[in-house]
Amino acid sequence: MKEWPVSKQVEEFLLKCEAHKDEQIEMLCDDHSQLCCTKCAFLNHSQCSKVTLISEMINTQPTDILGLLVELETFLGEIKSLQISQELSVQSLQGAYKEHKAFVKKQMLVDINTTIDECGNSFVSTSGKNEPYLKEEMCWSVLSILNEFDNITVKVLNEMKDEVISIKGSIKSSIDKCTGLHNDLSLFHEFVQKIRDNKELCLIASIKCKHIIQQASALLGKSGKVFYVQGHYEHNVRIASDSDSCVNTGICVLPDGQVLVADWSNKTVKLLNQQYQVVSHCSVTAEPREMCQITPSEVAVAVDKWGNTHEAQFITVAQSQLVLGRKLQLQHRCKGIAHHHGDLFICSDTALYKYSLSGKLVCRLYEDVSGADTVWKCAVSPTGDKLYISSPFHHKLLTLARDGTVLATFTDPALERPYGLHVTPAGHVLVCGWRSHTIVQVDYEGRRKLATLSTRERDGVWYPESVCYSSTTSTIIVGQWGGNNILVFRVQ
Repeated sequence: MKEWPVSKQVEEFLLKCEAHKDEQIEMLCDDHSQLCCTKCAFLNHSQCSKVTLISEMINTQPTDILGLLVELETFLGEIKSLQISQELSVQSLQGAYKEHKAFVKKQMLVDINTTIDECGNSFVSTSGKNEPYLKEEMCWSVLSILNEFDNITVKVLNEMKDEVISIKGSIKSSIDKCTGLHNDLSLFHEFVQKIRDNKELCLIASIKCKHIIQQASALLGKSGKVFYVQGHYEHNVRIASDSDSCVNTGICVLPDGQVLVADWSNKTVKLLNQQYQVVSHCSVTAEPREMCQITPSEVAVAVDKWGNTHEAQFITVAQSQLVLGRKLQLQHRCKGIAHHHGDLFICSDTALYKYSLSGKLVCRLYEDVSGADTVWKCAVSPTGDKLYISSPFHHKLLTLARDGTVLATFTDPALERPYGLHVTPAGHVLVCGWRSHTIVQVDYEGRRKLATLSTRERDGVWYPESVCYSSTTSTIIVGQWGGNNILVFRVQ
């Protein structure tokens, strides 16, 4: 069978030039890493420094076919898993929006009925001559609730509806890409096994596969890009009403470039404009720990105090002002919070819980009771297939599957007591080493360090508590323990 010729179908598939269907691939342009026929070489690569014949590369550039097959099999499985996950995300997202819409309307009716009951009780306990006044007060109270619903809640619901439509469109596009890439990967996987003894076809197949695998990596959010810090500057976020030095435990960047900062020591959430000046602030009932974006103008803040306060406080940004919204009361501690397609993930010190936006507990995904702070903060990959947990007690970063299964653990001397955690839209994982005074970039798999972006010696970072990336300004923003300043790093 080894002596049998390669089938015409396989040969044509691998040798045919994509730009000129009647020509065969004969060369590789090193400058563009692009396979080309004679027409391509003449028209597009005549000025390139090195264009080499495939026949001359056969003996100088060995091809690891077994490794290529393993890589193709791995990506086939991951692309299929992503496709299934995204199809489930669409269903989950639609259900979450409908549930949340019904919840906020029900909450409005509860508020109205409570107001009417209170006014009724006041009427019973007073003389009849106050009846017109009480009726007017009741009308104004109900009208105030309805106005607040119109001005804020409806705005958030409309934003959420628009986001659902946008995400559905994005997921549909991603599913189509998954299907196309899965078909391409399957075809290459099948053909590569048939050409093992044809060195020329193996070399061409391996080069073509690299491009397909790069597309699959991008779709999976496996960005291999490493951030390079080009400079940094500080911004003071202390305001006149602060009684203590700021401890900025949470940061969130909105799509318009405004930044929200959770100040733990002053029990305050602050809104910064694009120049990092505080333009609005509001107090919360206990220490704010972390926050996550729900819609383009709404965030959820993890608020917690030992013994009596464990809640997720929703806050809306309206005309550069912060407006307190509803709360989710929790039966466990609330240290970290993340959101993805209608699912809320909340850390309780020793466990990771999954909730719906309306506050319904879905499940406990992960638990580790071996220490006091084994599950501190969490983040979700852009595709939703991975969850990341900072575990200060064990000095580790954990990577979990969506069902809570531990996929990887990461430790490093530069990551002592990891606190703050963030995943960028492109899948870059950023972690704060609190005691080691560092900001570290970890790979998508959560297995290895890509770079130490900031250190105390080089940049003056001091007990970093929180970190967030702004794609609007290409900056990494870091909140610290005390000192009143946030650090802003320009990155490339």
